[in-house]
Amino acid sequence: MNANSSEKTTSHRLSLLEKIGYGCGDMASNLYLGVVNVFLLYYYTDIWGIDPASAGFMFLITKVIDAVSDPAMGLIADRTQTRWGRYRPYLLWMAVPLGLLGYLLFLGPDLSTNGKLIFAYVSYSLMMLAYTAINVPYSALLAVISPSEEERVKATQFRFIFASLGTLLVGATTKPLVAYLGGGNEVLGFRLAMLIFAVISVLLFIFTFFTTQERIQPEAQDSNVKEDFGILLQNRSWIALAVAGILMIIGFVSRLSSVAFYNKYFMQLGDESYLWWMDGGTLIITCGFIGQLVGALVSPKLLQYFEKKTLMIYANALFAVSSILTYLLDAEQYSALLMTYTLGIFAFGIMITLLFAMYTDCAEYGEWRSGKNNAGLTVSASMFSLKAGSALGSAIPANILAYYAFNNQLAQQSSEVLFGIQLMFNGVPFIFFIAAIILMFFYQIDRSLLEQIERDLNERREKRSA
Repeated sequence: MNANSSEKTTSHRLSLLEKIGYGCGDMASNLYLGVVNVFLLYYYTDIWGIDPASAGFMFLITKVIDAVSDPAMGLIADRTQTRWGRYRPYLLWMAVPLGLLGYLLFLGPDLSTNGKLIFAYVSYSLMMLAYTAINVPYSALLAVISPSEEERVKATQFRFIFASLGTLLVGATTKPLVAYLGGGNEVLGFRLAMLIFAVISVLLFIFTFFTTQERIQPEAQDSNVKEDFGILLQNRSWIALAVAGILMIIGFVSRLSSVAFYNKYFMQLGDESYLWWMDGGTLIITCGFIGQLVGALVSPKLLQYFEKKTLMIYANALFAVSSILTYLLDAEQYSALLMTYTLGIFAFGIMITLLFAMYTDCAEYGEWRSGKNNAGLTVSASMFSLKAGSALGSAIPANILAYYAFNNQLAQQSSEVLFGIQLMFNGVPFIFFIAAIILMFFYQIDRSLLEQIERDLNERREKRSA
């Protein structure tokens, strides 16, 4: 890409290869994020032996770093000028460092109690920094991959189809890989399983780099950081969406990070095979991620009938209902749990597909109002809201475990601990998804406004090209 002050566009339409290539980037990301969200709390507390309260505090305190690194990465990416574009180069530069740090996260060295906690702080912080450095530019790439809102929605669909495939791969294979590779040593099993996921992710990020392009070349940034943040904070729809996004991710990650505990201690599921290579817990996690994949697949079809805001509200309500239904089940009702859990994660597949499409709509709205393209800052601030939600979604269950005196040495937990596991698996998601519904009523960008924004921005780009 030639770095100049004019904004050029090529064909608006994305090829199938490019949509697949863009999707593979989020598949790569979710090979890390899926393991972190589903298994890291379980790994830290039930396998490696970190105190739940200490793990929960770590998830929260490390977000202080993200509060600085996420917006900073967005500002850096917005000002990057290379022959490959603003955002694509980071896919190439950061793929290997993220792979190495992802492996380090599950290295599991034999240390003292304090040594393990220090190692967890350092490895988790470094991994999330590398994740920021590659995922903020990757997400911002969506805003410049095509000037067409319709094409960006298609790219978003592919993104979350492949993201769901990544989490599905993690959900279906992690426990079997840990058992096979570790030979009874779960720490070794997680270490080697993560090594496999890291190698696959590096290859996927490089594939994304070579198969995508930046069709929009925004004008060179001449604004200062204060002005950029001022433009962002005037975008009321983005504020409502970012806060709602935090609430959704808290609810979702709370359920994900609790599912291993729920399966093991409440459902009393062992290692016996239920389907093919999968035990009962693995099958529940896998079916959930299949539901997420289906949710991502049907989202564009549903958008033919609903505004994004309306569909988002319905999806949040569906997840909240699934939490109530699951709470009403007994431990023996495995099939019913499988269905209600999958229903909730299906709803989240719709939510997450809409969420990032709506973030790029907010970036377009901000450019339309201000004349400044701050896609990197808009998306990075949005990414911070998601990572903050993810941290809280892990920290809340960890503190619930600590409050109810969870003991990883006991195969049979007390009734108080089982109530706590029910609370973090069902109660927390219900509360936060209901709260997200309330926030979504403050989001104001609709289809007619987007059509006007697209027309006006295309006119501006044509004039600049001329």
